[in-house]
Amino acid sequence: MRQLYLNIVAGLALSVGIWIQPDFATSATVLPADDASEIIVIRNLVIKDGAVSCDLVNKSDRAIRDVQLLIRHVWHWKNEFRPSDDSPGEAVFQTVEREILPEKTIPFTHSPSTPLPALPGGYFETKVSVAGFTAVVP
Repeated sequence: MRQLYLNIVAGLALSVGIWIQPDFATSATVLPADDASEIIVIRNLVIKDGAVSCDLVNKSDRAIRDVQLLIRHVWHWKNEFRPSDDSPGEAVFQTVEREILPEKTIPFTHSPSTPLPALPGGYFETKVSVAGFTAVVP
């Protein structure tokens, strides 16, 4: 009976051991915008009617993934002294789903889900910047 008890306890211990996952150390480093822009560079930026196309260049010695771009459609009023309460400006984060190898370039394109409206009270200025990325550490 004692042997049966020991076999059951050993079996339970092994079962529990299978479910226990080791904790892996992860680290996050926040870079100032100037430093980040030295790692991921936006080149050949073309903006037309809110649509964006460019090349993303990885200037680091590590693979980069999950690049997040901040695309802002900034509305400028013709009469800045008396702007309306409703600004049509908007911003969107766009994640690039591809990995960029060290010292390599990939193309990127994005079109707004709805065209930017043509309004008489001002104009849009579209700006693109790198908001974040993940460096792959072997």
